Amino acid sequence: MSTSKLMPPAVALFALGVVAIVALFVAGERGLPAWVFAMGWLLAPAGLALGVFSVVKGSRPRR
Repeated sequence: MSTSKLMPPAVALFALGVVAIVALFVAGERGLPAWVFAMGWLLAPAGLALGVFSVVKGSRPRR
């Protein structure tokens, strides 16, 4: 079973998003710039969606 080429970027995007979310909780509501909020809201779901797409695409039988 080989891994898809999309999986490493998906894991990286998700990890960056989770790190941004953790930073939001650690720093509190007012201590971080707006781009950290954007990273938390956009990167984690994008990485999750890309990972799910990669797994679904890899599980389909080849023609």
